[in-house]
Amino acid sequence: MISRDDAMSMLGAVTTLREQVQRTGLPLDIPDVASGRSTRDALLKQLDDYVIPRLRSLDAPLLTVVGGSTGAGKSTLVNSIVDAEVSRSGVLRPTTTTPVLVHHPQDVRWFSDDRVLPGLSRVTGATDVDDGANALRLVVSSSLPPGMALLDAPDIDSVVSSNRALATQLLAAADLWLFVTTAARYADAVPWDLLRQASERGTAIAIVLDRVPPEAMADIRSHLASMLREQGLSTAPIFGIPEAVLTAEGRLPEPDVARLRSWLTALASDSRARSVIVKQTLDGALGSLDRRADVLVTASRQQAQAVDALHEAARAAYRDALDNVENGMTDGTLLRGEVLARWQEYVGTGEFFKQVESTISKVRDRITAALKGQAPPAGDLGEALQTGVAALVTAQGQGAAATVARRWRQLPGGDRLLDEGPQLSRASADLSPRIERLVRDWQVEVLELVRSEGKDRRTTARVAAYGLNGIGVILMLVAFAHTGGLVGAEVGIAGGTAVLAQKVLEAIFGDQAVRDMAAKARKRLLEHVAELYAAERLRYDGALEGIETKEGQAQRLAEAAAAVKAVR
Repeated sequence: MISRDDAMSMLGAVTTLREQVQRTGLPLDIPDVASGRSTRDALLKQLDDYVIPRLRSLDAPLLTVVGGSTGAGKSTLVNSIVDAEVSRSGVLRPTTTTPVLVHHPQDVRWFSDDRVLPGLSRVTGATDVDDGANALRLVVSSSLPPGMALLDAPDIDSVVSSNRALATQLLAAADLWLFVTTAARYADAVPWDLLRQASERGTAIAIVLDRVPPEAMADIRSHLASMLREQGLSTAPIFGIPEAVLTAEGRLPEPDVARLRSWLTALASDSRARSVIVKQTLDGALGSLDRRADVLVTASRQQAQAVDALHEAARAAYRDALDNVENGMTDGTLLRGEVLARWQEYVGTGEFFKQVESTISKVRDRITAALKGQAPPAGDLGEALQTGVAALVTAQGQGAAATVARRWRQLPGGDRLLDEGPQLSRASADLSPRIERLVRDWQVEVLELVRSEGKDRRTTARVAAYGLNGIGVILMLVAFAHTGGLVGAEVGIAGGTAVLAQKVLEAIFGDQAVRDMAAKARKRLLEHVAELYAAERLRYDGALEGIETKEGQAQRLAEAAAAVKAVR
């Protein structure tokens, strides 16, 4: 017997477990996810269909589910027990598509609502209408004693997959499983798979051995009993029904079904016997939660690991892209080709560099003499720098998107995400214009940096001599060749271009100021690029957001399962 207090304690723990199972999503298609999903669905259904309703209503009628293979005679057996046609029977298969629940008039309140099998709608009336697999037909019969209900389930090996799934669900909702088989099919594999599951879960079972040739009854019954013992079901009673001609109403002869009916009636009238069966099945169902919860915990952790791996792949790709931009800003890549040509035009001719002496004073004098009185034409050089920077940032951004796509294809669950979001295989369509705006904004910041540094009147005059834009462009040039010290030709700039550019700025602002300004300019550009790449990476975070597993969900599920075990 289960006390009310114990039932309430278990109900609280089981309800919490049910909430955690519901929250445990397994949306990512990774290896073995099908097993986790089926376990989750089965667990939810048994909690909703049986465990929680039974804990809430220990004194509810005993629900006996009549299950078995195709053509075993389940519907005929139910009709014969209640001596009325309450469930369709016949030679066409499947005959039972809508489950039929027969109960005494006094027990209407227990089954008219969704206390048990809440996912099935309730229907009543004629039995010759197919209500579909999502309905439960309720039939009232005074032939059944109060405290007992019979549920005629679809075939466990039906050719219709939805019928098989429903049959399995209904059997998991039973207090007592009345398994119907025949002399020809009692050793079939499918029913024995379910019988083994019932044995593992401790479900109360009774066997109806139907259509047995009278002369073979003893041998077949003995063989079946030995098979049941091997599966740990030695206590399951066996009711043999000999092969016989049905009555005019299509029912079994009364003497053949009398023993089974008497057993069910006695069970219904004995509250203690009902309690024993309820306790056996309920204990078995509660005990089976441990293993299935463990399966679900493992599946949840695998989902979290897969999601983390996908996130990290995106983070790593854009982290590498940012590192490559930083390297490209300081290894001389941006100061070759077009930029070098525009710089040479900016200072005059290639012969100009040969005339530059090594001392700061001579460089200052020659630059000032060459450019005195007019602002250097910095436009072309600035455009070349802008194009070079934009090309570098764009190439790395596009490369990062391609890298994420390649890595996701190699990771569990990534293929489907990319198939569902093909735009994730490439950079955003508006990446190039966004990068162009970014570089222009950065150039404006560089000019503001020059303006801020040249506040005193002497420096302002020197800046004016070259022009604010010109000094700004030279500072950009130095920012891409200044990495904590003057590296000159090491960055690949022909003819000492970086040296000359830096000397010009030092002549105006001083050595330390130039270093600080170059570092600030470089830092601000990297910050802008980092923000841009972070926004690009958000596309992948967004794709994962819909399937994100909640942090710690697997642990909360494990704790909820442990709490159920503790109160059992």
